Amino acid sequence: MAMIFPGMDPYLEDAQRWPGVHHRLITYAADALQPRLRPRYTAAIETRVYIEEPDREIAPDVLVQEQHTRNGGVAVALAEADTALLVQVAPLEVHEAYIAIRDRDTDRRVVTVIELLSPTNKYAGPGRTSYETKQREVLSSNAHLVEIDLLRFGPHVLAVPEWAARNRGPYYYLVCVNRGVGLRDTYELYPRRLPERLPRIRVPLADNDPDVVLDIQAVLDQVYEAGNYRDDLNYNAPCIPALSTEDQAWANERIQEARQP
Repeated sequence: MAMIFPGMDPYLEDAQRWPGVHHRLITYAADALQPRLRPRYTAAIETRVYIEEPDREIAPDVLVQEQHTRNGGVAVALAEADTALLVQVAPLEVHEAYIAIRDRDTDRRVVTVIELLSPTNKYAGPGRTSYETKQREVLSSNAHLVEIDLLRFGPHVLAVPEWAARNRGPYYYLVCVNRGVGLRDTYELYPRRLPERLPRIRVPLADNDPDVVLDIQAVLDQVYEAGNYRDDLNYNAPCIPALSTEDQAWANERIQEARQP
């Protein structure tokens, strides 16, 4: 089923829906790469695990009431406690998948890591801490790092400094490739606005082996069809996260065009 938008579908960015989108994108990207990597390399789907503390509400332990005494003073009394219902909520173990391209000629050494960002990677908390730890680990090795950010909102977390990326022009979505051998200060960027097709990127490998191409738009098209998102997404409501008035008007036009027989 064809996508409504020529590039990224902003309705897929909803944080409640993103885990399923993320899972499919990683899986289909690895599947797309594998035929191009044989026989030397393997596109392995690996997992980073971190603990996310559950949300909790803060409530007072005791209720303090003021009572006026006969002489006009104020006496402090504790209200009688009702019987509490005890609920234990265990911390959530979060598993985030990424692609590790491994070299079969060198005992499956990781030559390239491909990361797809989630909302939890961008905001302060265990998810961002875990992501940055893995990012530093890759950047301190000889492995290449490919980062794909298809989320308009959230603080910048890609390896390239945000000021350097913004100096190349405005964008909503960004892919950053950082090669591992002597080129850590150079970043290959693929910025995209909402109406633009997502890029075909060059994925580096080991030694003098030529790069392989990953067509992110083609992978997203496959995700969209397999997930039945055209029927499942609520295109009758404003986008979440919100679009600007101009972009929402553009999106509404694309949606109406798609509904025409």
